Amino acid sequence: MKGVLDFCLIFLTLHIPGVLSLSTHVAIIYPQDPVLRIGSNLTASCWVHPELGVHASSLFWTLNGQQLPSSFYRVLSPTNLSVTLAGLNASKQTSGDNLVCHNHKGHILAGSCLYVGMPPVKPVNLTCWSRNTKDLTCSWAPGEKGETNISTQYKLKYKLRWYGTEKECADYTHTQLYSCSITQDLHLFTPYEIWVEASNQLGWATSDVITLDILDVVTTDPPSGVTVSRVGQLEDQLSVRWEAPPALKDFLFQAKYQIRYRLEDSQDWKVMEDVGNQTSCRLAGLRPGTVYFVQVRCNPVGIYGSRKAGIWSEWSHPTAASTPHSERMMSGSCDSKSSGDSNSTLRRELKQFFGWARKHAYGCSSMSMKLYDQWRVLMQKSHKVRNQVGKHHHSNQITNMHVYTCCSHKYIEI
Repeated sequence: MKGVLDFCLIFLTLHIPGVLSLSTHVAIIYPQDPVLRIGSNLTASCWVHPELGVHASSLFWTLNGQQLPSSFYRVLSPTNLSVTLAGLNASKQTSGDNLVCHNHKGHILAGSCLYVGMPPVKPVNLTCWSRNTKDLTCSWAPGEKGETNISTQYKLKYKLRWYGTEKECADYTHTQLYSCSITQDLHLFTPYEIWVEASNQLGWATSDVITLDILDVVTTDPPSGVTVSRVGQLEDQLSVRWEAPPALKDFLFQAKYQIRYRLEDSQDWKVMEDVGNQTSCRLAGLRPGTVYFVQVRCNPVGIYGSRKAGIWSEWSHPTAASTPHSERMMSGSCDSKSSGDSNSTLRRELKQFFGWARKHAYGCSSMSMKLYDQWRVLMQKSHKVRNQVGKHHHSNQITNMHVYTCCSHKYIEI
């Protein structure tokens, strides 16, 4: 971001018709608009035109509107009053502090801006990313000591590593402070050298040079078409589906995805780290009868053979869905399922499912997710039967229940 040229708020003069011409100052301050390091001392002088008929001893000084003590003053001549400021603090604004000379009535005779700060230190944390390989945006921090308190320019410089001339990034209009976007003449498969130069009236500094290939720092748009739906009547699961970022559909790469979800009345997101490159996933171990918000993001891996992981995209817009209400909870029974880690719950239920399948699914050579879903519905129905029997007959026994399985047709009957 280029430094914005700030102007001092005052440059004030008075004129006496018939005595001085309209272009003549009645008073001046020297030095005019000095730039000083924090902690410096300054002696400034206010010279008054002799024809004004004002003696220097009648003048006084203000700094940012506050009158300075007369002990700071020294009358150097009938037309010259100085003021000495020791151990100057940093300017309150980059446009400078206002040092003003007044006559005895408080009228302003002349003014000067004081710019008190520090030279820039080496910019740090220079990082770059490319959205869909269409641009290259870099951001940085101003250094370990932060702002310099005076106007400072930052320039992002770059060049092709083995050839090419040094260039300066031109688009500093990015909404993020201390950033710039390179949008033209980008080269793929060629490393860039990139650095930041900082300068002001007290000095300059340069960041470390980073070397990168655009294909190694690609990020994408968020996945599109995110949908969240129920899994039949399974009370603790939701199905999430999405589409790969369309801007990269013609690129040779393998995407990784992450999902995060939260309760409607919570701001705490739970992240599923290892979704892989599939474009669908099932959330398990959820609370029955509860609204969840779900988001998905993408990381492009291996674009055109790059060996480095890409950069995670922004999260997609939240998509909401609710799990079915629990029949067990409606009947007044105790729901023992926890809303803890969904992966642990799913592993536990799969273990139960395979144990059941070995006992009842004779002759089956393969298992399917549909068969698993039917088993889950069976379990929910069995809980419902237990609750009804317990309520009307005061018994925990379930009678006349028969389970039939058919792997070829993948159905379960009770």
